[in-house]
Amino acid sequence: MALLVIASCQLMVVLDITIVNIALPHIQSALDFSTTSLSWVVNAYTLTFGGLLLLGGRAGDILGRRRVFIFGVLLFVLASLLGGLAQNSGQLLGARALQGVGGAIASPTALALISTTFREGPERNRAFGVFAAVSAGGGAIGLLAGGILVEYLNWRWVLFVNVPIGLLIALATPRWIKESERHPGRFDIAGALTSTAGMVLLVYGFIRAAQDGWRDAFTLASFAGAVLILATFVLIERRSRQPITPLHMFADRNRAGTYGIMLCLAAAIFGMFFFLTLFVQGVLGFSPLQAGLAFLPVTAVIAVGAGLASRFLPVYGPKPFMVVGAILAAAGLSWLTLTDVHSTYAGSVLGPMLVFSMGMGMEFVSLTLMALSNVPTPETGAASGLLNATQQVGGSLGLSILVTMYGTASTNEAETQIPAFLQQATPAERLRFQRTGQLPKPWSDEILTAGVSAAFIMAAIFTAIAALVALFVIQVRPSDLERLKGGAGPGPV
Repeated sequence: MALLVIASCQLMVVLDITIVNIALPHIQSALDFSTTSLSWVVNAYTLTFGGLLLLGGRAGDILGRRRVFIFGVLLFVLASLLGGLAQNSGQLLGARALQGVGGAIASPTALALISTTFREGPERNRAFGVFAAVSAGGGAIGLLAGGILVEYLNWRWVLFVNVPIGLLIALATPRWIKESERHPGRFDIAGALTSTAGMVLLVYGFIRAAQDGWRDAFTLASFAGAVLILATFVLIERRSRQPITPLHMFADRNRAGTYGIMLCLAAAIFGMFFFLTLFVQGVLGFSPLQAGLAFLPVTAVIAVGAGLASRFLPVYGPKPFMVVGAILAAAGLSWLTLTDVHSTYAGSVLGPMLVFSMGMGMEFVSLTLMALSNVPTPETGAASGLLNATQQVGGSLGLSILVTMYGTASTNEAETQIPAFLQQATPAERLRFQRTGQLPKPWSDEILTAGVSAAFIMAAIFTAIAALVALFVIQVRPSDLERLKGGAGPGPV
């Protein structure tokens, strides 16, 4: 029951990253977002989520993980209610950012509760397997749930649905989860704020570049500000007695490699869900429910990959699954680059999506175990928070880079498609284009497909980098295998 409560919270938090994706076309028309600015509906959540995860993990260590867990869930519920009631783009983005704060408090605490609730060995391996499957598969479940809610209700219910779920989790937690021991410490507020602000500016720079070009003054100023603030963040962490990001964790070769792999893979999976959602609804003409059902096989295959990894990790160690998983993800994304306006779901989308999903299922279990291996108990919250932070920050940063690739490629394609349209358009169609700036089908499909294909090329590069890091950086020691089998092995000090 404790695992059910913890996994349900993680499912709610992860699901919310993608449940909104299905509703993006409806949100875009209802609140007047452009295609590139639409990514902020995702990034407003993931940036505050990733930027404050480390603070959330530290709060659990200092104040008690169960108490902090419940507070984070309730804050998430409040933000979801406000988002569902939003009347303009600013209100929606503000609510999404507040959702990220609630998720940042609840999610790392949930992962740390697994480390302290279940014994090291097979029992904890199974718990991590469930948690990782939920973390990886929750995205696909969110797409299905989003499709059902948008189809039969409206886009606001992708936010309202969190309210009853969160309240049930908050009520069940005191009954099934024990309070953890408190560890004295301080909150590194300056570190949390500078890391979040730096990443927001960095992501804004990439999205601005997609809209206004790399020479735009605001684009260059955003990148310069991001570098300055992130450098300040590193200085703060080096001088702090209790930093929000313990830099000594990066001294461990395996843990540093794990964080690097997570950055790359998160960029890929965020991009796949975002752009495939636009493709199947915009080009293939799927309804929200059909789009949600189209992603349902992802959940099953991720669960299979996670199950295989958690079962055979004690025998082979995590490295083979990290390497093979990244290679499979790269192969699936490379396959997706071949999509065009004549593609079909069965012939061009389903196959590569399943290959990608099998790789991601293997990856998330292996990465979770490797990141928390040999970590002292007082630092499990910080370690789990750092892993989650790299996932969310990598997803936000990666999606902004992919949006830049999309914007550049679609703009170039538009230069070809607009003259072709004007040659064949009727006077009424030309007038409508001058008024709205939107091309009708099939010209708009050509532009969207060109941008999506370019984004998948960059996503495939991210996963290829992850495979190289797994192959050449990760080293599994005999003591690591001993702990995975439930043996003592040298423990953390």
